[in-house]
Amino acid sequence: MMEKLANASRMLAEVELRPVQGDRFQPTGFADLGAAIYTRPDGKRMNLLESAQSMANRLEKVCIEGDGPHISKELEGLPYIFVKINGDSHAETSSLIEAHRINSPYIIGNEQFKNKFMQMSKYRDDQPLDWGAVAKTIFYFDPNSLIHGVFMANLGIGRVRTPRALTGFIEAEEVLEAASGGVKNDLIDPTGKLRVKGFNKDNVYGNVPYHRMEYTAAKIKAYFNLDLSLIRGYKLDKSAEELLIVLSLYKIRRFLSGGLRLRTSCDLKQVGELVVTSPSGFIIPTEGALLQKIRVLIDECNNKGLFCPPNERVIEVTV
Repeated sequence: MMEKLANASRMLAEVELRPVQGDRFQPTGFADLGAAIYTRPDGKRMNLLESAQSMANRLEKVCIEGDGPHISKELEGLPYIFVKINGDSHAETSSLIEAHRINSPYIIGNEQFKNKFMQMSKYRDDQPLDWGAVAKTIFYFDPNSLIHGVFMANLGIGRVRTPRALTGFIEAEEVLEAASGGVKNDLIDPTGKLRVKGFNKDNVYGNVPYHRMEYTAAKIKAYFNLDLSLIRGYKLDKSAEELLIVLSLYKIRRFLSGGLRLRTSCDLKQVGELVVTSPSGFIIPTEGALLQKIRVLIDECNNKGLFCPPNERVIEVTV
């Protein structure tokens, strides 16, 4: 399955998308910036429809059961850290849904986990990092943290940082604004002077007009970059290395097949096939074939002791 990737430094793929109806779409927005509009060197007006950081979240979500915190049934057996929170809050979370993965304070805050991580990774604040041991340790607890990257700022003085191996983003080409708007109607009192006693919030009474900015584009494309050199550089066991690659490819396929409604007014569909632009001649296997291979590799990694045992996957913290 992976022979054509053996000598490649990275796998690059792209696929064209378009709105499921009409031409308008709502891109991702950034605080104090709004839509990310920029001009290409050739003069074409572009929009970053979905950023790399947002795509990382979406590629993680395809492997989660519902909204989490557990992994999907198809991928059961892959290790991750599940957290039971006690004290002033009774909640559950996991490294699959925490913003900083295994660097979450709810995970690193567990002394037993932190000490085990430091022991396995040979981490010391005053010693050079053993990146091979660090990678093996991250893989041991949560392979997804190696795929999507982790900055362990909460461990020691914050020296452990691994970049994401799988990157995705969506760009729209030759974009134009599509301005529209509406009004929130108050059928009781359009002026907004009448107020419910004890509930005197602003901007909730009366008629409230609003504007809306959407965009159209000549072309929309999703891009994916799998850094094979980075994965190989960790010097992991071959089964572990192959699992990271196959799981990354599965995430791409699953993202595209699972529905592309990114926001209320950004519902996209795939147009044509997913095309691998590098290495030449490689075709990403089907979702089913990738999942089948993942199941085999999960068993191999388990049998080789590359995953943490089930009793180390559940921790508790008190808040």
